[in-house]
Amino acid sequence: MKKNLLLLVFGLFLSLNFATAQGKKIGNQTIEIKTSAQCEMCQERIEKAASAQKGVKSAKLNMETKMVAVTYNSKATTPDKIRDAITMAGYEADEKKANVTAYKKLPGCCKKQN
Repeated sequence: MKKNLLLLVFGLFLSLNFATAQGKKIGNQTIEIKTSAQCEMCQERIEKAASAQKGVKSAKLNMETKMVAVTYNSKATTPDKIRDAITMAGYEADEKKANVTAYKKLPGCCKKQN
C-alpha cells in the first residue's frame, strides 16, 4: 500500500512538473519583422534594439531578406512594442516608419538608398 501511495505521489509530482514546464513554453512566440537594414552595422543595431525589449529571448536578422526573427515571451511584450524598439533605433519595422531623429543619427551606410 505504501508503495502504491508513493508511486501515486511521484506520478502527480511529475505531471505537475511537466505541466509547469509546458506552461512556460506556451508564452514563447516567434515573429518576423521586415526592416530597412542595409549593412552589418544595421544588423547589430536592430538585433540589439529588439533584444533590449523586455521579454525578448532572441533576435536574428537575415541580411538577404532584411527580416528579423524575434522570439519573445508573449506575457511580457507584444509585437508592436518590439517594432517600436526597432523604429526607435532608426529603422523601419514592417509598416512602422523609423524614428526621424534616430534615423538622422545613423551612419550613411545604414540609411536607405532611394
